[in-house]
Amino acid sequence: MRQQRRAFTSLPQTWKKTPESSPDFCLSYSAFIIKSSPSAHPPSSLNPCCCAPNLPPSLTPLSLCGLLRFLFILLASLCLLPCPTQAAWFRVGVVGPWGCDPLFAKALPSVAAQLAVNRINKDASLSYAVTFEYAVLQEPCETSRALEAFVGFHTKASGYIGPANPGYCDAASMLSKGWNKALFPWGCVGYELDDVRSHPTFARSMARPTWVLLSVMSYFRWAHIGIISSSEDIWMETATKVADALRSHGMPVRLVTFMENTPHGIRRALTKVRKMSEIRVVILCMHSVLIGGTAQRLLLETAYDMQMIDGSLVFLPYDTLLYSLPYHNVTYPALKRNNKLLRAYDAVLTITIDSPRVSFYEAYREAMERGEVASTLKPQQVSPLFGTIYNSVIFMAHAVHRVRESREWMSGGNLAQQSRNLAFQGFSHPIKTNGSGAALLEYLILDTDGISWELKPTHRIDMEIGMVRFLGKDIHFPRGYGPKKDASCWFTPGVICSGGEDVATLTSSIGLLINFHQPPLFPLIRRRINQIRLVRGPNKILLTLADVTFINPSLSNKMKDMRHENVNPFLGFFHDCGVFAIVTEFCSRGSLEDLLLNEDVKLDWMFKSSLLLDLIKGMKYLHHRGVSHTRLKSRNCVVDGRFVLKVTDYGYNEVLEAQRFPYVEPHADELLWTAPEILRSGQAGLHGTLPGDVYSFAIIMQEVVVRGPPFCMLDLSDKEIIEKLCKPPPLCRPVVSPDYAPMECIQLMKQCWNEQPDKRPAFDEIFDQFKNINKGKKTNIIDSMLRMLEQYSSNLEELIRERTEELEIEKQKTEKLLTQMLPPSVAEALKVGGTVEPEYFDQVSLYFSDIVGFTTISANSEPIEVVDLLNDLYTLFDAIIGNHDVYKVETIGDAYMVASGVPVPNGIRHATEIANMALDILSAVGTFKMRHMPDVPVRIRIGLHTGPCVAGVVGLTMPRYCLFGDTVTTASRMDHLSSPGNVSSTVKVLHELNLGYKLELRGRTEVRGKGIEETYWLVGRDGFTKPLPLKQNKTKKYPKQNKKQQKKPPCPFTL
Repeated sequence: MRQQRRAFTSLPQTWKKTPESSPDFCLSYSAFIIKSSPSAHPPSSLNPCCCAPNLPPSLTPLSLCGLLRFLFILLASLCLLPCPTQAAWFRVGVVGPWGCDPLFAKALPSVAAQLAVNRINKDASLSYAVTFEYAVLQEPCETSRALEAFVGFHTKASGYIGPANPGYCDAASMLSKGWNKALFPWGCVGYELDDVRSHPTFARSMARPTWVLLSVMSYFRWAHIGIISSSEDIWMETATKVADALRSHGMPVRLVTFMENTPHGIRRALTKVRKMSEIRVVILCMHSVLIGGTAQRLLLETAYDMQMIDGSLVFLPYDTLLYSLPYHNVTYPALKRNNKLLRAYDAVLTITIDSPRVSFYEAYREAMERGEVASTLKPQQVSPLFGTIYNSVIFMAHAVHRVRESREWMSGGNLAQQSRNLAFQGFSHPIKTNGSGAALLEYLILDTDGISWELKPTHRIDMEIGMVRFLGKDIHFPRGYGPKKDASCWFTPGVICSGGEDVATLTSSIGLLINFHQPPLFPLIRRRINQIRLVRGPNKILLTLADVTFINPSLSNKMKDMRHENVNPFLGFFHDCGVFAIVTEFCSRGSLEDLLLNEDVKLDWMFKSSLLLDLIKGMKYLHHRGVSHTRLKSRNCVVDGRFVLKVTDYGYNEVLEAQRFPYVEPHADELLWTAPEILRSGQAGLHGTLPGDVYSFAIIMQEVVVRGPPFCMLDLSDKEIIEKLCKPPPLCRPVVSPDYAPMECIQLMKQCWNEQPDKRPAFDEIFDQFKNINKGKKTNIIDSMLRMLEQYSSNLEELIRERTEELEIEKQKTEKLLTQMLPPSVAEALKVGGTVEPEYFDQVSLYFSDIVGFTTISANSEPIEVVDLLNDLYTLFDAIIGNHDVYKVETIGDAYMVASGVPVPNGIRHATEIANMALDILSAVGTFKMRHMPDVPVRIRIGLHTGPCVAGVVGLTMPRYCLFGDTVTTASRMDHLSSPGNVSSTVKVLHELNLGYKLELRGRTEVRGKGIEETYWLVGRDGFTKPLPLKQNKTKKYPKQNKKQQKKPPCPFTL
């Protein structure tokens, strides 16, 4: 239709060239009206009624005009009706690690998708005007490569079933959003994917597995969780996402560990679990042993050997949540053939989707008997994930059908939207979704008794109502009892639980235990520690031959005798506190590499040749003494304060060999100076040669000449360069332009890195040739320095100007930061070195607040997550206080303190400003979400008080602007006496507030240090329409009142 409209809009240009009275034009125009879009209209000057010459007598021009108008209106009416969605072919892409994971491949994705597509195309209601097909898309097992592969699936499907790896679900959803294609995954975990605004094309074809886990743990009151994952990327990503999702609900995930699939790795992971005695549930993110998972079998057998199958732990396989595992009249060979595994599986609760009508095996067998499945495998050889893939394809087909019925565009967003409120029969069980798109499946908890290998249902989980129902058969736990129950507050919505542990009681018990055992216990511990110190640690006095280090005296003397202007002198050895080092003279300019990287130092050719000549002299001296450097590089050439280059780090190999240090293979970037013949020897850097030093000198020449790293002109990595050096041809050498140095210098450089060591010149010959390069001129470093000083003086003013501008910018930043930390008047006084005298304020209102349950939130969060929480919350608070005449005093942990009327007095408005700010903050917190726990609400409690105080600056290091006085203490007490979601205030605040504020009488409350005082709840203000969180746990304390006391205003009341 769009193309026709574009063609029609270009038609008036043709009309201008065609006479209006032409009969041919009139007929072509009439025909065009019938074929084109009714939404387009010809110019009003073109009247088809005027174009009717030679008409039959029975058909007058007027009747023809009416007929044409009737046909035009009829076709316009038909075309203006909503056009049914056109999608002649709809290809479903089934994404998963089918080629790299044999257990996922047992799901037969191509057979499952083919079966679903065939049934869809035979169903007239689902396949009307749409023909379905499928494509199996291979997802690599590595997460990074899987995402890279998914990017290439853009043109291969109209919608996607997957991905299976939850590690890149978020990225895949964003890509599908950009492509406007639907993504219906069955393996994604993250709670953030349910945000329709950020992920409009995302829809779950299964219930979130973490919801099922939460239902089970809430029913049995098992809160503390450990997660063990096998070493595959897909399961490690699953473990991480499951932990994040459970933490978002406030659950204490104590351990997430990735085990190596080796006996040692499995034992190490289980040891971590055993060390955390509070763990009740261990979630196993790996393939189930019932479908052939080797890692889970080894883990359970190892747990049995480690005597961890004792009822204190429950193991929950994760992958069985993704499919319907048959259990009725089914025998699993893994349990039948392995008695140890059977006993270990007694501690496992298998949670899987319920298939009430037929099991997966029966449904698969029926499909085989009807000839719908081409596979020759028996049902027991097929993974039940087959049914999940089938259901997901059918799920997408129903969404396509709903979009077509609604006359909407076939877009990914519309498909995701139409996946809500669906109900249909899946492969072996019914599937239903609610208004938000969540799948409402039923799950079963399957258990064994440790003796027989049959799985029997004990509980049913109904996700539609969120309830776990007992089916009449108790769970058989090892040794007759299950894990301990945790505090019920972990599962109470909106409550931050501390675990129910009485810290004071625990501390007292430990103290009593220590005091009871102190006389006999402490001397034994002290005696054992002293025995260990005799033979271990830095202060040990019992030595063996291995502890004594003998330094070769001849080697030490040989190195001490090295004395030359261009050789850094050796001063001795350092050996203390387990550290062995060589002591040499300090050179203030650093290494040659540092000098070359310093852009502030201008190097002309005379300066460069002087440095190179110093290097030649130093190496010439070492070679005359029969010493091969072996490690010669620009990092081992140092420059002193007089810009004299000295060779250092010579003779290290002999020292290391004398000290019996093990050989450590150097990194590739350390070998760029090493000669090719030494690289091919296998132990580069261990033994050197004199020609090898000449090669290293040539590479240093390249660095100095071009002032860049070795081989910097080659677009190769360090490792690739080393490989090319080891395996010529072709030869791999730096390429130096003649613009950088005289041609004689470049020729000398090429001679020194000759591939054949015997053709490289010795340092005596190099010294002679280098003198000829300068044509007899002495390379005096002083002359070079004088020329450089002249250049520096010309650039000095520009450099000073640039530095001054940078200094001014930094000064402005510092002043801005200082005024944010301290009041402007105080900051100005401190900048000029003055003193800040304390100041008395007689009318100040103070605000204190803290986060309810912050200690528990911190214990269940990573440190960076706690920082993010406080940063997000305080950023929100800071934005609010900017709209009020208040001053933020400080934040300590989760405590937030604000004052009004200080440091600048504001008359009688201080209480009004603080009250307005408190209501705004309380309203904003009601919608605040933690990043890592979005389902856990944040509750704060607030206390207000009014009165006089003293303000001043405390300290010289990091000075702080602090408030002191009884008003501050009372405001803090009101915060502690408040309750979640409430603003507690004193009677002084009541007296200072203007008319229009709504307060509730709380009653007479005991304030620590103040006695009994009348307190109030601030609940609103006239004209304040922002939502406030529901009030919780208001504690009203009313003493016995006489008749006079009962004359107080009723509660609530408005000023």
